[in-house]
Amino acid sequence: MIEQPAYTGFGFSDEEWGLLVGLPQSVLTAASAAESDGARRTRAENAAGLETISAGRESASPLVAAVAGEIVSRVGDPEAGEELPVISPADPQALIDDVLVRAGEAAALLAAKVDEGEGGAYRHWLVEIAEQVVGAASSGGLLGIGGDQVSDSERRFRDRLSQVLND
Repeated sequence: MIEQPAYTGFGFSDEEWGLLVGLPQSVLTAASAAESDGARRTRAENAAGLETISAGRESASPLVAAVAGEIVSRVGDPEAGEELPVISPADPQALIDDVLVRAGEAAALLAAKVDEGEGGAYRHWLVEIAEQVVGAASSGGLLGIGGDQVSDSERRFRDRLSQVLND
């Protein structure tokens, strides 16, 4: 007997599942790219985002748990000391715009394919990932002292994501 991929139980195609599995890490990267923070702060943001993704495996939502499990199996488990590579996009605004478009596509897909509880849990999880990333390291200041915990550009990304996802 051939084991079916997890996404078939939710009624998603391979392409649709790819959107849902790829989006959390893209949200992490876009939230981090919203403010140029330097390598140390970006590593802290990546760690916070990966922790939030990983925590999704414990979600009461079967969809969030399945997506989080798939991501952790691909990129590594932070509980095992795994870290994401620091990604510095050439055009941060283009990345942010792309992530927001894909978030809108995911929201429409979820509305069409799963009940509101599952869709709402996934959408809220994405916003929580962004929230944890933008709050992980202060921006500005001097030698890590002072600055804003969440910069205006980080807040703007988080708020736009929340608006697109209707969360």
